[in-house]
Amino acid sequence: MDGKLKKSPGRGGYLLILHIVMRGGEVYNTELGRNNIPIPSLFFEVFSMQTLMSIAVALAAGLLMTRVIKPLKLPAVTAYLIAGVLIGPYILGRAGVPGLGFCTHGEVTSLHLISEVALGFIAFAIGNEFRISQLKGTGRQATVIGILQALAATVLVDAVLIGLHFVLGDKLPLSAAITLGAIAAATAPAATLMVVRQYKAKGRLTNLLLPIVALDDAVGLVVFAVSFGVAKSLETGTFDIVSMVVNPLVEVASSLILGALLGLLFSRMERWFNSNSKRLSLSVTFVFLAVGVSMLEINIGPVRIGFSILLVCMMLGTVFCNLCDFSPDLMDKADKWTAPLFVLFFVLSGAELELDVFRDIAVVGIGLVYIITRSAGKYFGALGSASLVHVDKDVRDWLGITLLPQAGVALGMSITASSLAQSGSIVRNIVLFSVLIYELIGPVLTKIALTHTGDISPMSDDVRQRRSRLYETMKEAKRPAESKTAKKG
Repeated sequence: MDGKLKKSPGRGGYLLILHIVMRGGEVYNTELGRNNIPIPSLFFEVFSMQTLMSIAVALAAGLLMTRVIKPLKLPAVTAYLIAGVLIGPYILGRAGVPGLGFCTHGEVTSLHLISEVALGFIAFAIGNEFRISQLKGTGRQATVIGILQALAATVLVDAVLIGLHFVLGDKLPLSAAITLGAIAAATAPAATLMVVRQYKAKGRLTNLLLPIVALDDAVGLVVFAVSFGVAKSLETGTFDIVSMVVNPLVEVASSLILGALLGLLFSRMERWFNSNSKRLSLSVTFVFLAVGVSMLEINIGPVRIGFSILLVCMMLGTVFCNLCDFSPDLMDKADKWTAPLFVLFFVLSGAELELDVFRDIAVVGIGLVYIITRSAGKYFGALGSASLVHVDKDVRDWLGITLLPQAGVALGMSITASSLAQSGSIVRNIVLFSVLIYELIGPVLTKIALTHTGDISPMSDDVRQRRSRLYETMKEAKRPAESKTAKKG
């Protein structure tokens, strides 16, 4: 790509460029040829400029929105999501100004790679919670609760929606009811992790929550694959044991093996470097590598070997944290490096939410039933399984509320389900509706739960006045230098 235009296009050419941008990047070869504009160079320069402007606006909007909602004491994640909705295609994007927000959903999805990388770092950070020293106290409890609450949500949603199918008929196909039940198992780890980090939550609920969220998605992948296979069989009349049972188990196993191998390699290579900056760079390198390799799919006969970005990066972090003595320090540095990336991730998630789903009364009605039954399944599933493994009462009473957020994994499942001929569109729309609700209220409920269990402590006066004290210290340091300068003068 050329660094600059070889020939100025002139005033008419600039107007044509603006027209192309306003039309979403349509290229008129004949007109550009008459103006002697190099098409590839011009198109990619305009596209790159617009992309960078959109990213800058997204970051600024997310940060500014945290100031707007600060008096309401809402989590920063909620602010980022609201900012995304505001600069998305339904509000600011309607102005049609390139670079000022997102004019179409296509512009949001064009930055999908950023979201994938951010999800990789989130999973890598969650892997830090699987230290053997910590799991000795909570490992059995987290495993039992993680599996049982996910299955409870699936069973309850399946039961209610299948019953609703016999009332509504074709408005809610049986295949859609079964698929939605499986999607109900998935929980969004990103929003939960961000709330924990923002408020520096520490305690019994936090120690139990993060491993459960990670395990929850592994269970969700298997349950979804089986249920999706059943749904396809209902629509096509064919039964495929490989896609229903073998492929999901292979995906989970291959993801964990790949993550473990990358973690071992990372731990070995880390010893070659003494500089913290180089170790941090190596951490970023391996997360990028894990995300990239996870996008591969290998077909061996009828068996498909795929990988889950969440599971691969989580296993990478788990193995690394258990083998490297310097992992806590490196994880802390990685958290600071990825802060802007996470802001962008949630703003893009907000911009991606489709508000059109509110226009369909059937979707809203079925969506509300789905939200209520899934929430009940998560809450009572967590409550019952936590009682089974003797978790303290104050923790088990609030645990289920922290498992309500749902986003990326569920959206990915809905995209796969959209291939269902009879029920794909209704599954997709109901999941979009529920994600919109869960993403906005989920982080708030997580904060409330962590506060009630004492994992989030009120901000101390020492922390609140940190900035003013630093400013006073700087002023004091300047005074001797100013007095010496005055004496010399």
